[in-house]
Amino acid sequence: MTKKKILVLSDHPLSPSGVGTQTRYMIEALLKTGRYSFICLGGAMKHQDYQPQKVSPYEEDWIIYPVDGYGSHEIIRSIMQKERPDALWFMTDPRFYGWLWEIENEVRANIPMIYYHVWDNFPAPSFNGPFYRSTDKVACISKVTHKILQTVAPDVESCYLPHAVNNNIFQKYSTAEDKEKATNIRQNIVNAGGPEIKNDKKKIFFWNNRNARRKQSGTLIWWFKEWLDKVGHDQATLLMHTDPRDQHGQDLPHLIQHLGVGQGQVLISAQKVPPEELAAMYNAADFTLNISDAEGFGLSTLESLSCGTPIIVNMTGGLQEQVTDGENWFGYGIEPASKSVIGSLQVPYIYEDRITQVDFEKYLTKALKMSDKMYKNMSKQGRAHVKKNYNFEDYETRWVEVMDDLIERHGSWENRQGYKRWHLLEVA
Repeated sequence: MTKKKILVLSDHPLSPSGVGTQTRYMIEALLKTGRYSFICLGGAMKHQDYQPQKVSPYEEDWIIYPVDGYGSHEIIRSIMQKERPDALWFMTDPRFYGWLWEIENEVRANIPMIYYHVWDNFPAPSFNGPFYRSTDKVACISKVTHKILQTVAPDVESCYLPHAVNNNIFQKYSTAEDKEKATNIRQNIVNAGGPEIKNDKKKIFFWNNRNARRKQSGTLIWWFKEWLDKVGHDQATLLMHTDPRDQHGQDLPHLIQHLGVGQGQVLISAQKVPPEELAAMYNAADFTLNISDAEGFGLSTLESLSCGTPIIVNMTGGLQEQVTDGENWFGYGIEPASKSVIGSLQVPYIYEDRITQVDFEKYLTKALKMSDKMYKNMSKQGRAHVKKNYNFEDYETRWVEVMDDLIERHGSWENRQGYKRWHLLEVA
């Protein structure tokens, strides 16, 4: 049997980003069937080597071509001609793919296009309508994203297919060996500062995000410092797992030094670690924070809940459906106090949700004073919420179903169905 070949455009699927992680999960799910192979453009990261990479143990069935950005006209044309894929799957912000839709008539005329949509906030972007309508199917990562898609382009075939986590990796530790890992991390954090701030019972707040402007990394450090000034610098530590000096963010070590919180109040974990070690950090922490102004989904918070660690989040994008199921709360959701309109020539407008420092400090204090009984209940219910609604098994099954259906109904190349080629009208 000839395997169906899928061309993938996204973050590098072996990178630790949320987009990269979900891309890898999708690919691995389809590879398990034995009926698919993949050619990936591994974008959105720095490369030292641009040679094609065969991913073990799949070899010829999964090849990654490192690229700058997300690709180009020339690369797509070359792969289309050489590899003749059966479908194109792409993911992340549609602004990154304006160049792809420019050659939609070349690509989609031969193979179906499926887009994993991450647009995360209102107002509904009517300017994205032509992009959506130039795609055979749009899968949406959150309920917010799906609502936006249905508002802007209700005629486009779509589905709600949320992110997922591997519950076998991201789990609440129960064995003595695993608990020791988390305990050692906690102890290292406690011992990081001087004796004046050492406190074995201090709360550990974990932030696992990219150091980018909308993630509010700098604001987080500033607000955290001012909160510590009120409650005591021995009461809590902020652990940030991120790039300290991302070109799209801030110089965090410089800011930490400037604010005087480099004595153990704010710590940075900069080394890229495998998921197993990341799970240990979640287990070591008491709460995970995400105050991003806009968040399509927020994979780190889902990972945290899966580890039994409650979250404190801005009620924006996909974070809203993680922190509560409408009845129970698995942490604290902070309602935005205002919206900011940003945009560019490419994107005329988009709202960003802004919380206040006062509200942020209020919920940090609530977390600090939370009873053990309430904490254990949140922890248990949060993990159950993830296992029910964002489990790995359902995610894998859904992607196989979606891709099977797409290729069967739309075909490719000589068997392409459902695409109307444009043509010139004869004028009398």
